[in-house]
Amino acid sequence: MSKSLLFIPDISGFTKFVQTTEVAHSQHVIAELLEVLIEANTEELQLAEVEGDALFFYREGELLSQEKLLAQIETMFTAFTGHLKLLEKNRVCPCNACATAPKLELKIVAHCGDIEFLEVQGNRKPFGKQVIEAHRLLKNSVESDNYVLISKELSSDIELPIYYYSKVFRFKQGKDTYDQKEVEYIYSLIDSSKLNIIEYSTAKEIVFDKPPGVVLDRDFAVAAESLMEYITNLSYRHLWVHGVDKFEYNENEVTRLGSEHVCVINNKHLNFVAVKKKVKPGKYVYGEMTKSIPIADVIYQFYTISPISENACNLKIELYWETRSFLKKIALYLFAKKAFMKNTKNGLDLLFKLTEERRVIPSP
Repeated sequence: MSKSLLFIPDISGFTKFVQTTEVAHSQHVIAELLEVLIEANTEELQLAEVEGDALFFYREGELLSQEKLLAQIETMFTAFTGHLKLLEKNRVCPCNACATAPKLELKIVAHCGDIEFLEVQGNRKPFGKQVIEAHRLLKNSVESDNYVLISKELSSDIELPIYYYSKVFRFKQGKDTYDQKEVEYIYSLIDSSKLNIIEYSTAKEIVFDKPPGVVLDRDFAVAAESLMEYITNLSYRHLWVHGVDKFEYNENEVTRLGSEHVCVINNKHLNFVAVKKKVKPGKYVYGEMTKSIPIADVIYQFYTISPISENACNLKIELYWETRSFLKKIALYLFAKKAFMKNTKNGLDLLFKLTEERRVIPSP
């Protein structure tokens, strides 16, 4: 039987990242990155398993050519690094997980050999000596956390030169000992600046030449970062925004600039997009924009949080609207502004109540 390819992309720094940052957001970030790597699987490798911070791919009975293997590796590094840049540029959450995500790195190990399969409840998974060896190669003496490592056996089979080099790759020799057996490999550190990464544009800052139509503010006995989480994490939205039948959003994504969600009210779908405006340093701001409300061409709502102390902050909510229709302007002035004010105040009161209830520690 022909040799099979074993291919393992592994996110470097995962353990430290999860242990030292907000767990929920770190899990979302890792899940996003794993999905990005799966989508970057251009060679249609079989996914055997998601192993926490790593993906275990294989191709049974067939190896990729050196050109296709290197192209697949480069594609994954490019997609991974590009997504980190997207997270960095469009971040609205101030938590440590979102702030330190761009520091995550990627290592890819590629190996080959004869493999067997274990089938449990219809799931077919490779196992055997070569599978164990491929995973052990993740623990090596390469002095970096951003690299590709290809076993000497695989590089020989696909005739990849030991000192192959290109714009992205600069291979060197290496070896380590596992269970008293010396295993040779070639490896290349990956310089992200050499990758052809798509330039993700940051969300445009919204600038207004007029005061907001509605302004409300209130002090909260909660840390500014915590209040930001209550506002931006859409899983909390139903607890303080009433009158909405359902919120539709990507549950596996941390809200960032450009994120979209839908409010379903009486079978009508109102689409919202996360936006930003400029605020003074030290403050947090989160905004949403919609063109789905007929009374106006576009409506913006901004939440600006100003820290007061370690466990207190002030929240200011501002609503802006734009319309070219004279009749709509009259309707906004006579009717809609009052309704917007009422709904915003209700939401502010419910948000305050929510943070107060979550702050109280129940008696044993």
